[in-house]
Amino acid sequence: MTTTTLAVANQKGGVAKTTTVASLGAALAELGQRVLLIDLDPQACLTFSLGIDPEDLELSVHQVLTKDLDITEVLVTTEDGVDLLPATIELARAEADLLTRTGREYVVRGALERLREAGESYDWVLLDCPPSLGVLTVAALTAADGVLIPLQCETLSHRGVGQLLDTVHDVRRFTNRELEVWGVLPTLFDGRTNHARRVLDTISETYELQVIEPPIPKTIKFAEAPAAGRSILALNRSSKGSSAYREVAAGLVGRRAGA
Repeated sequence: MTTTTLAVANQKGGVAKTTTVASLGAALAELGQRVLLIDLDPQACLTFSLGIDPEDLELSVHQVLTKDLDITEVLVTTEDGVDLLPATIELARAEADLLTRTGREYVVRGALERLREAGESYDWVLLDCPPSLGVLTVAALTAADGVLIPLQCETLSHRGVGQLLDTVHDVRRFTNRELEVWGVLPTLFDGRTNHARRVLDTISETYELQVIEPPIPKTIKFAEAPAAGRSILALNRSSKGSSAYREVAAGLVGRRAGA
């Protein structure tokens, strides 16, 4: 079975990147897919939002990337039906630890290769990238088949997209020729305003990127989910947000099948 590795990246914070990883992971698991989520953000928001307290963890993705620890020793199975490679604040040191290391761009890819060699296979690996274009994001893009860009539908929110695409271009040139941009996923979308739709049209025209439908609506339910340690799909199955992520997940599975 081949694995599809998707980096969910945007160096701008507050665009629902972590929510997207947790929700898509849960939606893919509902579709019978085997899913691994990797938290690459030192703030460990994904880890926390899936019901795991980073302060209780002795081992995390930090040791996997900097000490070559086997992923299987760190994996956690969550109540949402996905496996998680958790993060802790220690990961903040990884940028510095890796800066002087030869081949630092390949640390995530190497960890995933070792996982496959150990006989662990997943349909999907989703990488929750930190809100920066540093070493960890470049390592995630180097390991990925595709990149998904969550984007808040507000003026100026897309100004960083150009920088991210420049980084993708460099990664394609130097470390991962096969990397594809799968598209922009509109988040925090308020369908009552023409403004949100205009922002989407601007992005589509300016960067010639596919806009993934449906947009993820703005809802307070997303803010409530992390505190409960579950994804919104488990917490509020019938909400508009849950339905939107399910549709996006079905579209991703369709794209993978047609690849």
